[in-house]
Amino acid sequence: MIVGVLKEIKSDEYRVAMTPAGVEELTEDGHEVLVQAGAGQGSGISDEQYAENGAQIIASAADVWRAADMIVKVKEPLPQEWPLLRRGQIVFTYFHFAADEALTRAIMESGIIAIAYETIRDARGTLPLLTPMSEVAGRMSIQEGAKFLERPFQGRGILLGGVPGVAPATVTILGGGVVGANAAKVAAGLGANVFILDINVDRLRYLDDVMPPNVTTLFSDRHNIRQCLSLSDLVIGAVLIPGARAPRLISRDDLKRMIPRAVIIDVAIDQGGCVETAQPTTHSHPTYIVDDVVHYCVANMPGAVGRTSTYALTNVTLPYIRQLANRGFPQAIQENSALRHGVNIAEGKVTNNVLAETFGLPWTAL
Repeated sequence: MIVGVLKEIKSDEYRVAMTPAGVEELTEDGHEVLVQAGAGQGSGISDEQYAENGAQIIASAADVWRAADMIVKVKEPLPQEWPLLRRGQIVFTYFHFAADEALTRAIMESGIIAIAYETIRDARGTLPLLTPMSEVAGRMSIQEGAKFLERPFQGRGILLGGVPGVAPATVTILGGGVVGANAAKVAAGLGANVFILDINVDRLRYLDDVMPPNVTTLFSDRHNIRQCLSLSDLVIGAVLIPGARAPRLISRDDLKRMIPRAVIIDVAIDQGGCVETAQPTTHSHPTYIVDDVVHYCVANMPGAVGRTSTYALTNVTLPYIRQLANRGFPQAIQENSALRHGVNIAEGKVTNNVLAETFGLPWTAL
């Protein structure tokens, strides 16, 4: 199989979908790997490192799209890439279809096989290709929140952990999954008072056992959310329904309850956001203010720490890439149920039932 690795073109996206180690393993398996020139630059990986491990360095993205049987990426194809998609081609990346109907319909029209990292689900019910980036995003959310609470960034002028004689900040985290747990650990470690909310009581029991004393668990209902918003300097949106749009937990009216120049970090923006006033932003222009509340809604947060994120991501994606290359698509999805969950659209048909429901599209069993 010919496997193509592209340079990401999304704003401030520095990750790459394969490292030289992955190239070496695929070439040893007998496959051909085409890497677009400069693809690894944002992660500190040179073209020479790829070439030394067996890759062919290709100058043009269009040439990689044209030649590859399978494209591996980090982010969804952008509109300027849609004309390069080829019927029957496998594209393996984060798609986040539920947040973008135009992308969904473009992929259907293209006839490609779209396998989404974020919906691959293993036998334990976990999302192994989403987990490492959720870990990065959760930890980054506190790092970014602490920065944008500073007055030069239009925040309240609050130090997250306080100092002796001055109270620390209060942080509310909506969602107790991977993002929320990582955010809570970092915020608590800095000394903040932390509330973490979830609708899964068993998850709350677990978090209550493992978190330090400055983390309080609460059941997520409208009353508790509103109460926490009124107390919080920093709010982290960390909710996820795999393959579906994130639920709206904070309305515009709720912003009126918040402290002026408090900060919201909506990590769920990749799936449409859990805040009514959330709109995707970029690392270059990460924030805006609505009703005197600072909103940070960057849709590719881990892209800012490209080297860490690239290696964390490729550690878990490579085994699936190798299986697809070695077995071919039909046999790979027959043998691997996790990969079957990852197939969202195949040759014009929506094969993920949650995605079909989201946009009222016909669903076809894979």
